[in-house]
Amino acid sequence: MSSTPTTATIRRSRTWRVLAHPASLIAIAAVLGIAVGLLTGEWAANLKFVGDLFIRLIQMAIVPLVMASVIVATGSMTGSGMGRLAGRTFGWMIGFSIVAALVGWALATLLQPGVGIDYSGSIDQKIVDSAKPTGWQETVLGFVSTNIFNAMSTASMLPIIVFSLLFGLALNGYVRATGNRLIVTALDQLQQVVLGMIRLVMRIAPLGVFCLLAALAGDVGFAVVTSALSYLGATLIGVIIVSVLFVVVVAARTRLNPWALPGKLAEQTVIAVTTTSSAVTFPTVLKNAVEKVGISQRVANFTLSVGLTMGSYGAVLNYTIVILFLAQAGRVELTPGQIVLGMALAIMLNMGTITVPGGFAVAATFLATSLGLPLEAVGLLIAVDWFTGVFRTFLNVNGDTMVALLVANGTDEIDRDVYASRTSVTAEQIDEQAMAETFAAADRAD
Repeated sequence: MSSTPTTATIRRSRTWRVLAHPASLIAIAAVLGIAVGLLTGEWAANLKFVGDLFIRLIQMAIVPLVMASVIVATGSMTGSGMGRLAGRTFGWMIGFSIVAALVGWALATLLQPGVGIDYSGSIDQKIVDSAKPTGWQETVLGFVSTNIFNAMSTASMLPIIVFSLLFGLALNGYVRATGNRLIVTALDQLQQVVLGMIRLVMRIAPLGVFCLLAALAGDVGFAVVTSALSYLGATLIGVIIVSVLFVVVVAARTRLNPWALPGKLAEQTVIAVTTTSSAVTFPTVLKNAVEKVGISQRVANFTLSVGLTMGSYGAVLNYTIVILFLAQAGRVELTPGQIVLGMALAIMLNMGTITVPGGFAVAATFLATSLGLPLEAVGLLIAVDWFTGVFRTFLNVNGDTMVALLVANGTDEIDRDVYASRTSVTAEQIDEQAMAETFAAADRAD
């Protein structure tokens, strides 16, 4: 005699499935980590090395993954597809970066987050020295590394992407001339192996996130947040506004159901806000774009890889607010020309055209030095950078997926059945199909 599951049993089963989802496990680990850090205080710093180990395990795979993705996407294109794909990608990224800068300027002007700030202290002279502006010639030269292996060892993403684009273009010409696709196939398989390696590492993501946030909570204690609430609030509101604009544009252009997006972006969002790293989140973003959102493999490979360096919409928004915050805190009246210059610097800084290694501290100091703003208040911003990093990374990674959707829509490369969850597919299956179609097209052209 067969037994029929009761309603309560079905509900429990669904609850366990939700709780067992990677995104849920990471979110639970984040909450527990913060609680443990607040309870144990400085002792939690002993856990930091486990979190750092998790981050390093992911980071070591980013360079080969990005290189393989860009080279395969470029090397396997036929006709004028490369030019159209690149044009749409850069066009949408620059457009949304400008929108993010304008939203940041409007909010900082309206909310005045820097007014009345009591700041003290000084900035490390090493940071000040490394943030000194350079000439445009040196900036352009920074696009190209004299030693690609050195760029790979230091994870200098912009020179790596430039090299990968050129290598992919040369490989494309080689394939057309000889019909030999061995290198393209090998790099495509390399990409799948690296993604498989990352999936193995992601099994310990809850542990890594727990240790990272426990150490952070034990060190900061979150008390410092109260002194910068207006700055954090302006950044958060800006992220919400730009995110809504992204969704509205995507829904209007693609005619896809916008209410399905939160569920499809949930896993990458949780990883983004708990690690505050676009690089660590990149493999998940790449996988979800194909398997959950329905973006073609070639668009995902190219657009998301380029977006890792050039699609920092959250950072553009944040740095525009930083400029006005520092001006307001130091009672400096910026001219319209300085405001426009500041927004342009924020955009270029995060589009990879100004290479400033060292993270937020160096970037904020660079902007202040370039515009003649006081440096003292930068210390307060550095103290709360983890929180703004959460906001920045959220918008960066999800914004890149939105741009990839818009780019794919322009070439009719969205699988709407996958987006509507009517069809289940893996990245490997889509990649094999795309490669077969590309090779068939090349054979017909030959």
